[in-house]
Amino acid sequence: MSFLIADAHAATPAPAGGGLIEMVIMMAIFFAIMYFMIIRPQQKRAKEHKALIDGLTKGDEVVAGGGLMGKITAVTENYVEMSVADNVNVKVQKHAIASVLPRGTLKGE
Repeated sequence: MSFLIADAHAATPAPAGGGLIEMVIMMAIFFAIMYFMIIRPQQKRAKEHKALIDGLTKGDEVVAGGGLMGKITAVTENYVEMSVADNVNVKVQKHAIASVLPRGTLKGE
């Protein structure tokens, strides 16, 4: 039956996989991938949102995080007061503002 199964020959064991240098290189590559795909874009979005919040002024038309749309009537250090309808003002935190709409967007509604 030896013609179907090859004979086992003793061989010197293969060296253990990779050394310290290869592991350090793989960790560096992994960190670089994580940085460019997750950390950097998140920092960029945070910087853009901070600039948006710092630039809020009276008269801007904005959308809050829950979808509430209105025109800013007053800006304080941490809060924004916005008019959502005639004689209806709502106070929201600045960080709840999701985006600024182009002027005139709310006129049609």
